[in-house]
Parts: sequence; C-alpha cells; structure tokens
Amino acid sequence: MSEKPDNWIVEADITTMQKAMEAGEIRAAELVALYVKRIEKFNKRINAVLEINPDALRIAQELDDERQRQGSRGPLHGIPILLKDNIDTGDRMHTSAGSLALAQSLAAEDAFIAAKLRESGAVLLGKVNMTEWANFMSGPMPSGYSSRGGQVLNPYGPGQFEVGGSSSGSGAAAAASFAAATIGTETSGSIVNPAHHNSLVGLKPTVGLLSRTGIIPISHSQDTPGPMSRTVTDAALMLGALTGVDARDPLSLASEGVCRPSDYITFLDAKSLQGARIGIPRWFYKGLSEEARLIAEKAIGTLREQGAVVIDPVSLPCEQAEWNYEVLRYEFKKDLNDYLSKLDASVPVHTLQEVIAFNSENAEKALVYGQNTLIWSDETSGTLTEEEYLHNLAAYQELTRARGIDHVLAEHQLDALLFPGDEGYDIAARAGYPLLNVPAGYTAEGPMGVMFSAGAFSEGKLLALGYAFEQATKYRRPPVL
Repeated sequence: MSEKPDNWIVEADITTMQKAMEAGEIRAAELVALYVKRIEKFNKRINAVLEINPDALRIAQELDDERQRQGSRGPLHGIPILLKDNIDTGDRMHTSAGSLALAQSLAAEDAFIAAKLRESGAVLLGKVNMTEWANFMSGPMPSGYSSRGGQVLNPYGPGQFEVGGSSSGSGAAAAASFAAATIGTETSGSIVNPAHHNSLVGLKPTVGLLSRTGIIPISHSQDTPGPMSRTVTDAALMLGALTGVDARDPLSLASEGVCRPSDYITFLDAKSLQGARIGIPRWFYKGLSEEARLIAEKAIGTLREQGAVVIDPVSLPCEQAEWNYEVLRYEFKKDLNDYLSKLDASVPVHTLQEVIAFNSENAEKALVYGQNTLIWSDETSGTLTEEEYLHNLAAYQELTRARGIDHVLAEHQLDALLFPGDEGYDIAARAGYPLLNVPAGYTAEGPMGVMFSAGAFSEGKLLALGYAFEQATKYRRPPVL
C-alpha cells in the first residue's frame, strides 16, 4: 500500500477514492485519518464541523476488513460522509439542530437516510453545524449561526462572503474537502442556497423521494434531505444510496414506483443538453448585480453551445404572487412536538413551549438573536386544523404546480427551467419539486451557481442536464485555506 499525501483528498471524488481502495492504494481507515487531520487543521477557520464520530476509525477499519474478506458493498463502501446536525444517528454523536436545549441529545436510532448510508458502506464521519432550528428560530439570525456551534464561515472568504443556510456547515465542509460529500436538508432553499454560495453541486430532491424519518423537522409538506458534493457524479451516487421506501414516512410511501432508480449514474451523459428544451424565467433575473447577470448570461450561452433549445423568455403565472410562511408556521409546531415527544427523558425539552422556556432561562447564550419565530409558531394550536393553514397549503401547492412549474413546462414543452443563483427556490420548495444547483462562476461577492428545475421526480433529468453543463464548463475550483 502506497502512502497518500495529506492533500490527496482535496477535491478527490468518490469514484477516485473507490478505485484507490479497490487497487489497495489506500484504506478507508486512512481516508478517515486524512479527513480528521484536515478538519483539525482548518476547521477553526470556518467552524463547519461540530463533532467527529468517535467510532469513525473503528467503523472504517471494519469496512476495510470486510472489503478484503468479501469485496465492496458498492460505490460508497468506506467513503467518509458528514451529516447535518438535525439528522439522527443512533451512535455516540449528538443531534441538536444547533440548539443548546438538545446539545446533549443522543438519538435512539438512525434516521432512515443515515441507516441507508451505513448499509451502503459509508462511514458517518461526523456532524456539521447549521443555522439553528434550520433558520426557523429568529428573523435577525444570520445564516450559519447556532447557539451550540457558533457561526459557520464561507471557506472562499471567511467573514467576507455569505455562507448560505441553513445547511451552512454541510456546504462549507464539502467545499473545504472535510469529507467526500455531505448531507443537508431543505425546507425552502437550505440546500441550494449554501451550494450556490460555496461553489457546490446541491440536489434538493422531490419531497418524498427520500425519507424524513429521524430528521428534526420544520414542515412535513416541504422538508427533504439531499446530497451536497463537489461533482454531479458524486451527487448522483449519493442520491442512489439514500433512496428507499420508508413505512414511517407517508410521502415516501406515496412515491413508491414513481421513478426511483437505484443508480442515478445511468442518467449522466455529457451530451444531455443536445436538443434539451430549457426555459429562461426572466422575472428571476431582474434583481441580479451586473457581475451576476453576466455569469447567468454566459451560462445561457453555454446551453446553446451544447445544443440546447433555449426558450427565452418564459413566465410562470405565479411568479408575482404574494407569499407568506403560514404553512411552515403551523407545521413546525406540530412536527417538532412530534419529534421532541419521543426523545429520552434526560433531554430537558419535549415540546416547542419547553424549548422557548429553556432558551429564556439561558438567554445569554441561547438568545443572542432572539426567538421571535419560535414564539410565532407556538401561538398556533399544533393540531393543523386551522382554516388559515388549510387554505394556504392548498392555495400555494396549486399556485406553484398547476399555475407554476407544471404550467410553464407544459406550455413550452420544456425539459427544465434555468434559474440564476438561488433565485426561484421558494416556488419549487412549495411545490415539493426538485432543484439542482451547479457551479457557474465567481463574483466579487463569492461563488455563484445556476439551478435546473423541473417537475416531480425529475431528478434523473436534472442530474443529466447538470452533468452536461458541468462537463462543458468545469467552473469549480477549491477554496484556499
């Protein structure tokens, strides 16, 4: 076995690592050691990683032994992955959503997706920081801040560039090569926004494609986990490992048989843009800075150069609608209370009301930015029977689907829409539809991406288009730490 240099893991993709392990050039235990060493050296600059799995090295060694005895489980065998701090792991790592109230909470079992990662042979390397309560705690709270973990910084410009949220640690850690890839979660923008700011591929799947069981929630109608990586190929590999029907998640059951390929790699073709019909929703390009506008126009030019049929402009009937967040407000209390009620008796909070009280009692540390959003949500009944909730849920799903994304796709026979930066994510979030962010360049304000959007369960198509764009441009470059 040859000794790999410490910087070998910088920007290394999953396929490269897997080939090296298969060739006997490196072991999973060495990968874990290299990542831990890198985290110890650079994490203090960006504050992305909250804790390292104390069992990661042992698990990696066991997977190395298994590979020698009976071969590899697949493309993620021995690959170190970091998880957002709202994803349960039934081990010695904590799951807190960045809250001091849950700082010592140990989950009784793995979240469904954490279990799927373990089954695939991935090494759960650690937990990453996030915007507290997934940015549903306080209006003034900046992206990337939590009472437990402090402020995550963008590795491309610590303290200078926006890091994005709420999967801030997932984004910063993946960008800084602290793991092969990371897992984030999104309710509205929380994967694609930090992916945009950290020059990453971020995939927000269709709601229900991936189980939410064992994830600290905001909204059962919008929440979804998803992969964040440095390449489209790695995102496809991760997505394939995470899928699976979960009897405890009703939306996961509803998606059974609707397009759940086990291997999304089969969609990846560098010629996928040839003949693809891509719509440009110009309403979402209006507010761009001149620098961002030029990058967006260059991306559109790349689509044409690669043989896409660009329909410019297109419009969504709902694009000028007045939006509110009442659905999230009502669902947060009900869904969070359901999660908290199942925690061990040693945890100091088991309801949203108790979280608010705990924060008030520990205000100096827990309420640096207040908790007005928590209080706002707690004013609801927690039963999801209010007319205001039911009306908004139905109205916004109708607006964003039949009078939004579905409408414009059908009107112009489109394969996808192209949004600049992270514009437009809220419409896809309310519809429950997928988004794929791919790096598109760099501005004076930091990295910038573009987003491909389409209808429900179109992940394969979006990955194909994103892969063709990535291969034609290869914009991503690592941050200098």
